[in-house]
Amino acid sequence: MVPAMKLQAFASWTHKWLALIVGVQVLFWVGSGLFFSLFPIERVRSEHRIAEVHAAPLSEPVRDVSALLPEAPTRVTYERDVLGDAVAVAEFPERRPILIDLNDWRVVSPLSAEAAAQIAQAYTSGSPRVRERRLVTEETPEYRGPLPAWRIAFDDGEGLAVYVAADTARVTARRSDLWRVYDALWALHIMDWRDHENFNSGLLILTSFTALIVVLAGFILFPYRMGWVRRRAA
Repeated sequence: MVPAMKLQAFASWTHKWLALIVGVQVLFWVGSGLFFSLFPIERVRSEHRIAEVHAAPLSEPVRDVSALLPEAPTRVTYERDVLGDAVAVAEFPERRPILIDLNDWRVVSPLSAEAAAQIAQAYTSGSPRVRERRLVTEETPEYRGPLPAWRIAFDDGEGLAVYVAADTARVTARRSDLWRVYDALWALHIMDWRDHENFNSGLLILTSFTALIVVLAGFILFPYRMGWVRRRAA
């Protein structure tokens, strides 16, 4: 039984000290996993706050928009924005998109703060009051969409902020206080505290492997702790 005794001692030592090292991260994994299971992802994405917009389909106009453009676009999309206005979005290989109002045939990009606020309010149910209008020019953990974009924050009890791309008038993101808590827990869950994206990091792999060893050591100790395997005198 000497090998068994040594196995028990080694498993006990491994379980104790490695558990101290990864215990906090395991707590984060379990706690964040519980939070993720409690809140539907649709609510985290604030999909319940999207207003129903019934816009008629838009066909390509007879008049060519190229006269309003500085160079030939790679793509032109004809659509209706959330306000119901007919617009064209011209895209280029090396410059920012250009938004054209097809009602009066003029370039309207980049959007003004007031225009972005109107689009965000029309897109959001409940007619919330605008609390802040802020132009975002750099990526943040909260927003990684097309830039520049207007961050339209509402005073609605949910901390909702709607992002509207300044060059296309498209709503590109919705962020609420629930989303921010979810994102913070996700960063803890995958151990990427800067970008909140990388779940293939060496640190996460090492920590997961260490936690696996702790669990396996616990399984080895289980029959000893239950008294199913007893030490015998030599």
